[in-house]
Amino acid sequence: MIIDVIVASTSRFQRFGLASDPGKAEDLSGKVILERIKNAGNASRYQLLPDGIEPIREAVKKSTAEAIIICGGTGLTHLDLTIEAVEPLFEKTLPGFGEIFRAKSMEEVGTRAMLTRASAGIYHGKPVFCLPGSPGAARLGTDLILAEIVHILKHIGE
Repeated sequence: MIIDVIVASTSRFQRFGLASDPGKAEDLSGKVILERIKNAGNASRYQLLPDGIEPIREAVKKSTAEAIIICGGTGLTHLDLTIEAVEPLFEKTLPGFGEIFRAKSMEEVGTRAMLTRASAGIYHGKPVFCLPGSPGAARLGTDLILAEIVHILKHIGE
């Protein structure tokens, strides 16, 4: 399975441009996600984008992967637009993903977990997951995704 990993970070994008490898963008969260995908026996592609509705939305629309993980842009600042970019594309939502993510996050970071808008849904037959940008959130979210991705894809294909 191929999973596209899109990291939304304006500051990192301004420094490194369209990096196709997290090592070339000093991106620890992207590295965490890619390592976990590889360790689970899957392939991945990495893309660094600036925050913003159009860059993120276009990347999702152009993806040919079986699943997409977007890291970053789920917070509350004016630049955090990942959710606004992708949720209008969803044909179905997976509210349980955000709920479980926040419950597990609460164990690690306490009530700060309420600040994340982690989300997931289905777009053109593929699951799209939106994770916060921290390395801890990348680890937690990717582990949750990989635990259920085969099951999710089976249900989407029915």
